Amino acid sequence: HLLLFLLFVGPFNCFASYSRATELFYSLNEGLPAGVLIGSLARDLRLPTAGGQRPAASQPPFSFTLASRGLGGQYVRLDNRSGELHTSAMEIDREALCVESSEATIIGGAAAVSSSSSSSPSSESCLLLLDVLVLPQEYFRLVKVKIAIRDVNDNAPRFPVPHIHLSVPENAPVNTRLAIEHPALDPDVGTNSVQTYRLRDNYGVFTLDVEENESGERTPYLIVMGALDREVRGEYVTVIVAEDGGTPPLVGSATLTISISDINDNCPQFSDSQLNVTLYGNSSLGTHVTTVHAVDVDLGSNAQITYSYSQKVPQPSRDLFHLDESTGAITLSSKVDGDTLSLHRLIVLGNGPGCIPAVITVLVTIIKVKMRPPEVVPRFIANEAEGVVYLKELEPVNTPIAFFTIKDPDEKYKVDCYLDGDGPFRLSPYKPYNNEYLLETTKPLDFETQQLYEISVVAWNSEGFRVNKTIKVQVLDDNDNSPVFSQQLIELSIEENNVPNAFLTKLHATDADSGERGQVSYFLGPDAPSYFSLDKTTGVLTVSTQLDREEKEKYRYTVKAVDSGFPPRESIATVTITVLDKNDNSPRFINKDFSFFVPENFPGFGEIGVISVTDADAGQNGWVALSVLNGSDIFVIDTGKGVLRAKVSLDREQQSSYVLWIEAVDGGDPALSSTAKITILLLDINDNPPLVLFPQSNMSYLLVLPSTLPGSPITEVYAVDKDTGMNAVIAYSIIGRRGPRPESFRIDPKTGNITLEESLMQNDYGLYRLLVKVSDHGYPEPLHSTVMVNLFVNDTVSNESYIESLLRKEPDISVEEKQPQISIEPTHKKMESASCMPTLVALSIISLGSIALVTGMGIYICLRKGKKHHRADENLEVQIPLNGRINLHMLEKKPVEISNI
Repeated sequence: HLLLFLLFVGPFNCFASYSRATELFYSLNEGLPAGVLIGSLARDLRLPTAGGQRPAASQPPFSFTLASRGLGGQYVRLDNRSGELHTSAMEIDREALCVESSEATIIGGAAAVSSSSSSSPSSESCLLLLDVLVLPQEYFRLVKVKIAIRDVNDNAPRFPVPHIHLSVPENAPVNTRLAIEHPALDPDVGTNSVQTYRLRDNYGVFTLDVEENESGERTPYLIVMGALDREVRGEYVTVIVAEDGGTPPLVGSATLTISISDINDNCPQFSDSQLNVTLYGNSSLGTHVTTVHAVDVDLGSNAQITYSYSQKVPQPSRDLFHLDESTGAITLSSKVDGDTLSLHRLIVLGNGPGCIPAVITVLVTIIKVKMRPPEVVPRFIANEAEGVVYLKELEPVNTPIAFFTIKDPDEKYKVDCYLDGDGPFRLSPYKPYNNEYLLETTKPLDFETQQLYEISVVAWNSEGFRVNKTIKVQVLDDNDNSPVFSQQLIELSIEENNVPNAFLTKLHATDADSGERGQVSYFLGPDAPSYFSLDKTTGVLTVSTQLDREEKEKYRYTVKAVDSGFPPRESIATVTITVLDKNDNSPRFINKDFSFFVPENFPGFGEIGVISVTDADAGQNGWVALSVLNGSDIFVIDTGKGVLRAKVSLDREQQSSYVLWIEAVDGGDPALSSTAKITILLLDINDNPPLVLFPQSNMSYLLVLPSTLPGSPITEVYAVDKDTGMNAVIAYSIIGRRGPRPESFRIDPKTGNITLEESLMQNDYGLYRLLVKVSDHGYPEPLHSTVMVNLFVNDTVSNESYIESLLRKEPDISVEEKQPQISIEPTHKKMESASCMPTLVALSIISLGSIALVTGMGIYICLRKGKKHHRADENLEVQIPLNGRINLHMLEKKPVEISNI
């Protein structure tokens, strides 16, 4: 809007001002606090105010305004009058402000740029661009302000991965260079970026070098400085450290693992160069002659060895002796006859990939036997195939295996035989035949103990020649083993409120049988709840629903492991699951609202009531502490037992009820709480006597005219009682009288109104003093107060001082023990049957009291007649000559001191 205004007011001046655009360059470090001076536009533009020149008096002051509030305006504060630029409260972070890109991000007329071509800023500078308008109109300029943000070393180098793996072949020559693919990164620039790398431990065979490309990126290279041998050491673990060039320098590190890869740099080697072996000429086919063994310390395919005869070995020897190319075993493959050579030189080669074969020489000497060896002829009873006898493991003891016939072909020598080898077998003569032997078992066979036996029937003659007949006995497996759990009692625990399908454990049972007979499947027992699941194959036990400890804390059920034999065998284990408590239940009060009725004046710290609260959680989560939220200066609660007490005695007349809020907090973390409302109602006790409000003083009096008609109200006694109920029901009675004819006045026991009973005569003039008892109906003991009502019967009051002197005299009044009679209207027409009995008792007591009262009144009347003349004398004392007339009114009323009689 300011620009539009200038265009309309002075278009030519505006155009001239725009032609005077100016650029200013500033620089400052990143991270400076608010209020740091960047530069003064007025001084740097050499405006008149900057050089001490003052503009004319009529000339308005200079004004400096940012053309727009963009990104640059957030980081600087421009003084509109002085033109000073300061840093703002927003701290400048060069790494966040300037991305490493050649393009500027323009935001609202300001830009943050990583500039690569500028006369003032360096190639690594980060610029804030500001447009500032200078006014008034005759000095108008558009100033381009460029602020270069200088980098400070506030970022440490950081490797993108914590572990770097590098593989080096063991035949790598010295000075081999291997690039480390994950160089360290540092957001800082220039010398504050990564400068050097080093190894904490180079093991004497490695070092690091750094190469910098055209864009300034530095890449570390691992250089091999010594010979490597995988067979000596296959792996090196060290730490690579990157360090920047700041002051002080910052570092970052990562673990560098250098693996030495194997090459085929070792060939097979025999431990001996020659083996000497002796073989009897009567050895049977397949007889083991010897085994050659070579070693290659390389790995994998580089260490594979095959064995072969050298071309120097003649064909007859090759035909006579078989060489296994994998194991190096040499066995007799042809029968030795009279034409067979006695000495055979077997040259065996150990061949490795890409290696010169290793050589070993085997010299086999054959000892010729002139006589024929004994013959061993087997006849198998058990199943046999290719020299292997198959027996089931459940076969009984003494199961026959084979018959053996032992004989001498020349029939010249005696032949004996015996059984050689370990196992539950026995070879015994089979009578009555000669040279017949039976091979049988001596113990039950157990497949799980041993599956294969190799035994030999050895026959020898008297000349010492021996013949071996080797037999292999293969034990066949039967389903004779049940699955066995690793634990018979599996004790588990899980926190309540678990996620559905939570993992509990993985059951494991083993079966010593083989094949399908040893395959185990898992099943839940019939007592397992439906929300537990057991994977048949893997044995993984899960629970499909959330468990609640407060609902059930312990689970106990069985699981079965069943094999696949026929018939299948099974075993049972017991699973116990304890649901661990979480603090998921708030304390719960038995009632949300508690009410307690307490008599007032209850002693301090007496028990008002018990607040019952429970928490379904267990342990510390179920511990509950009670506290009073309000009224804590009066009430206190026993946090352990929940007993509510008052610190002081309570007075119903001061406050009739209290409302408290009790908070229950459990011991969980975080703790849960709940509140309950407590209402304490104070029951009234009769602790306040009636308070007489009128008459206000025992010294006040009232003039009664003789002409007053009988039944007319004279005055009243008015009293109140702070108690409530029956304790506040007030009855009035006259308990003492003095005057010429004191029975002339009566008081209403309910209202306290005093009326004239009889007409006043000439002899009745004088001062009447009535002692009125004001009594409540409290229980167990009613309280009362007394007040003196003074009545002066005369036509006028002419001598007040005389009346006052009579009032000051202590009256000689005998107290009547007459109880006031007052009927109390019931508040409820219907009363419960439980309240009838106290009412009957009270009525009986009142009846007895009435009889006593009537008797007392009769005695009192008799005594009163005897004192009639004495009263006449007293009347003379209170009669006052009446001179003059006064208005009939009540004299000053004063408060009455209340005393209990």
